[in-house]
Amino acid sequence: MNILVTGASGFLGKVLCRRLKKQGHQVLGVSSKECDLQNAASLDAFNSQKFDQIYHLAVWTQAGDFCMYHPGEQWLINQKINTHMLDWWHRQQPQAKLIAMGTSCAYDPAYPLDEDHYLSGVPIESLVGYGMTKRMLLCGLQSLHRQYNLDYLFFIPSTLYGIEGYHNDGKQLHFIFDLIRKVLRGKFYNEPVVLWGDGEQKRELVHVEDFVSTMLNLSHLKNKEVNIGEGTEHSIKEYARMICDAAQYPLSKIEFDTSRYVGARSKVLLISRLKELLPTYSLRSPQTGIDELVTWLSNNKHLL
Repeated sequence: MNILVTGASGFLGKVLCRRLKKQGHQVLGVSSKECDLQNAASLDAFNSQKFDQIYHLAVWTQAGDFCMYHPGEQWLINQKINTHMLDWWHRQQPQAKLIAMGTSCAYDPAYPLDEDHYLSGVPIESLVGYGMTKRMLLCGLQSLHRQYNLDYLFFIPSTLYGIEGYHNDGKQLHFIFDLIRKVLRGKFYNEPVVLWGDGEQKRELVHVEDFVSTMLNLSHLKNKEVNIGEGTEHSIKEYARMICDAAQYPLSKIEFDTSRYVGARSKVLLISRLKELLPTYSLRSPQTGIDELVTWLSNNKHLL
């Protein structure tokens, strides 16, 4: 197949492009440097090509408390990115299936975190701007399908992790990378290890390789929304214990700063639809993935 991937230079994009090429597909991966989706005409350079699938991964966000301080920018920039993609898909690539990414941040924790409630309620206050742009993306996909019979898929990922997701460029890290970095700096450089919150907030993880395998196994589907998560959650304290076990660092040395931002207290996606669609669905254990990351970073201390 001929496949276009936006956000190809990102964590998920790199892994997805590599896997698609390994499967023998012709892949055009673009980042904001080659194709700035804030510019409505940016995709016109590809009008002469006909794509079978378009993976729309491009997004403007960062981890941590970034959403708290950039809600207006996130709304404006992501609305442009998504609207320009949907418009171009409708005008120039109606034969293609558009496979887009949602976010678990869009869920209202007062409702069950299943696909039928993705548009219910309101995301938590600190995430409402970003979360609502992802809801609007889904509304656009559904509306274009209803009027023009265009085909789409909408995947809602849990927090992804893996070696290629770690960076040391000054941007905030997702919680698991931040925890590992802090523990290893405590081990190697005797720095204090201070984690945000009381450690009771809960999260789930999906290794990026498992996520991509699941996406590709479901890529034949049409016009569905699918959560891809672990289906169970662990507290920050549990993740800290896993990291300390892997790093051989005393768990007793970790401190917790209850004044810092923690986001949602609990966030675990319900995956009954995923299990119905893919009965063989399974993930590597968090400890296995964490062991891999700790070993890799321990061997690359310059990245800490």
